[in-house]
Amino acid sequence: MKWSEEAWLKAEPIYKSILCLPFVRELSSGTLSRERFLFYIEQDSIYLENYSKILAHIASRLPLSSQMEDFLRFASGGIMVEKILHESYLNNQHLSKLPTPTTLLYNSYEASMVLEPVEIETAAILPCFWVYQRVGEEILKMMQKDNPYSRWIETYGDESFAASTRRAIEICDELAEMSTPQIRERMTEAFIRCTKMEWMFWDSAYNLEKWKI
Repeated sequence: MKWSEEAWLKAEPIYKSILCLPFVRELSSGTLSRERFLFYIEQDSIYLENYSKILAHIASRLPLSSQMEDFLRFASGGIMVEKILHESYLNNQHLSKLPTPTTLLYNSYEASMVLEPVEIETAAILPCFWVYQRVGEEILKMMQKDNPYSRWIETYGDESFAASTRRAIEICDELAEMSTPQIRERMTEAFIRCTKMEWMFWDSAYNLEKWKI
């Protein structure tokens, strides 16, 4: 099996739990409250600022120019599409600059991966591609035409996003193929941990997570 196949098999129970989260179910049905959706958008904007830097850092470390070019494209074009999508829902509303505990944890964990081998750093960012793409694809099938969040769903269920996801998976497999069994194992650990953080991110948005003190 490819590394990605093994990693997804181990992470799949987490993905299935994500599909059952109230945030995802209500997003799919269009019944999610605007307050919760905007809370999610604000936190996702904070997350993406860090994520784009991580993508660019990975690009600088990748061994092949084709891999580097693709990650630079992910860091610029892909992130820009998401930022425009966010702005379309926010309508110049003031963005909170305070990350929730979950957002801070996720950003901090991914930032800490810059000290790890590039294979592990790359595996850690993959869930943000793969989980979103799979969730978007899944709820796109069930979406009603009058869903107020249709633009968000269509973006992550779109073929262009799927193509970028496939390429990110392919690059991870290329890196894994050239690495040691120990590195592959640590890649899987990072992938599973960040898949869990995807679960936490959706859940924290639904619960309007705040700092306790």
